[in-house]
Amino acid sequence: MTVREALAEASASIPRREADTLLAHLLFRDRAWLIAHAGIELSSTLLHSYRSLVTRRAAREPIQYLTGTQEFYGLNLRVTRETLIPRPETELLVEAVLQWIAAQPELRSAGQPLRILDVGTGTGAIAIALAAHLPAANITATDLYPSPLSIAEHNAGRLGLADRILFLLSDLLGAAHFASAPPFDVIVSNPPYVSLYEAATMPEEVLKHEPHTALFAGPSGLEIYRRLIPAAHKALKSGGLLALEIGYGQRDSIRNLLERPSGGIWEDLRFQNDYAQIPRIALATRA
Repeated sequence: MTVREALAEASASIPRREADTLLAHLLFRDRAWLIAHAGIELSSTLLHSYRSLVTRRAAREPIQYLTGTQEFYGLNLRVTRETLIPRPETELLVEAVLQWIAAQPELRSAGQPLRILDVGTGTGAIAIALAAHLPAANITATDLYPSPLSIAEHNAGRLGLADRILFLLSDLLGAAHFASAPPFDVIVSNPPYVSLYEAATMPEEVLKHEPHTALFAGPSGLEIYRRLIPAAHKALKSGGLLALEIGYGQRDSIRNLLERPSGGIWEDLRFQNDYAQIPRIALATRA
């Protein structure tokens, strides 16, 4: 069977662009190569592998898990079933942090490297993107589970950023390391924020394949924020930034958590919308 014929067969089950992506992945080529070499015969072994991937994709397994990759902020990251797939909305979180830092000239003139903490790093997407754009920053990234932390370290190493990021196994800021660490300029996090009651409304593709530990945060979806916000306040410098990704409909609840005395005193609280005009990013500075 030729490349053209294999793609036509696959396109009966999945969208043509996805069919192209899967075959290009197996051949270590791009889509332009497929077009230019449409008449080339595929080996029986490769055709079998391709059909297997197409079948899995037709069953709604995320294409990122089939290829093992996802682009994030211009970087190609490895993803596995142990890691949440980085979303475009989370790129807005990185952009918000970079914009805030750019607007703080005193941070760049202080003579000390920026200290940034990424809580719940997963694939390492946020920490790695920030490291790539802030060459003078000192970045720490934590995760509760060893498997995603290993993937994050792999991604950082493959992109030549391993010596720029300290990866720590930690429940939020619970590791002993933070007891004596100097305060951070920025704490950023995309934590689990889906309530258990929302599970029934989630797409099957997400619910059946992505790690529930990276999705669900308890009955309200706010359980991680309730612990993270006061811990972040203690670990930030005065005037330091807390940047959070939040879930649909959580804006008022997050505002209430940031305005509670038990969460510390915060200033300049503001929210930014995602591409669907849903409040997705919460920003506040430590008073």
